[in-house]
Amino acid sequence: MQIGPYSIATPLALAPMAGITDKPFRQLCRRMGAGWAVSEMITSDPSLQHSKKTLSRADHAGEAGVIAVQIAGSDPQQLAAAAQYNVARGAQVIDINMGCPAKKVCHVQAGSALLQNEALVAAILHAVVRAVPVPVTLKTRLGWNDDNRNIATIARLAEDAGIAALAIHGRTRTQMYQGRASYDLIAAVKQTVQMPLWVNGDLSSPQQAMAVWRYTQADGVMIGRGAQGQPWLFRDLAHYRQYGRLPEALSVAEHAEMVLQHIAAMHVFYGETTGVRVARKHIGWYVAALPGGEGFRRAVNRLDSAAAQYDALAAYLDVQVQTLNAWPCAYRPAFGAAA
Repeated sequence: MQIGPYSIATPLALAPMAGITDKPFRQLCRRMGAGWAVSEMITSDPSLQHSKKTLSRADHAGEAGVIAVQIAGSDPQQLAAAAQYNVARGAQVIDINMGCPAKKVCHVQAGSALLQNEALVAAILHAVVRAVPVPVTLKTRLGWNDDNRNIATIARLAEDAGIAALAIHGRTRTQMYQGRASYDLIAAVKQTVQMPLWVNGDLSSPQQAMAVWRYTQADGVMIGRGAQGQPWLFRDLAHYRQYGRLPEALSVAEHAEMVLQHIAAMHVFYGETTGVRVARKHIGWYVAALPGGEGFRRAVNRLDSAAAQYDALAAYLDVQVQTLNAWPCAYRPAFGAAA
């Protein structure tokens, strides 16, 4: 898969998710096999460029791989300026968000709300592409609602503007994350565009991801919520893609060590207070399928220090290492999935 001058040997992408795909998680998913990882959404509002949250999301120091920064907004010139600002700070690719369904984003006519205004979509795409010397990509949805699934038009506008790659989530905005993702329109779009295309939405197992990949003939797959609590999904998918079967599972001890390293990295990246808070949701995802996981999640969420959080998690995981033969995984045969 080719994005401008960048060749992606493994076209498995981590979807940008606000509050989730921070630097520690991107780095972990890359180590697990993701060939592409886009930053969390960064506002194009210049008055917020120096806020603590924005600076954290824009931190790519020491990060391996192509630095792709996602920007969001509704004003073409403001988005163009934001693209220039982020390129000056090291971004090698700019990604435009036209897929976020969150009310606070759509309320200001950004994210997937833009799909209601095709003329504005075209203006934004042209303005950003012209503003920067790096590839510009687009993340979007099928449309605003079932009566306005205009992804074919959006894709044509994107290609006409010079967008380097397109990622499509198989839902409309009004669906949010309800129901099942639909891939028919994505497969149809793939037949009409020359630019690389990622398929996105409900890809939570290697088996499912490969079936959708083949059906749509997409150039790559982009995984978002499916990676929450199981970043090793990228490792398993890469192997499944190459050999048609799952690799041998990581040991329980290897899973536990990965989880602890991730939590420790968040503590370092964010600092004590924010690190503990942000880590809670990841811990919840990691332990959800483990014995006593829900009770542990409630207990660990009451802890306020990084040391206490880490030590409690380490002790809990040590019990799992001593007692479990395998880490629970819904897509592995031992847990009821087909090979």
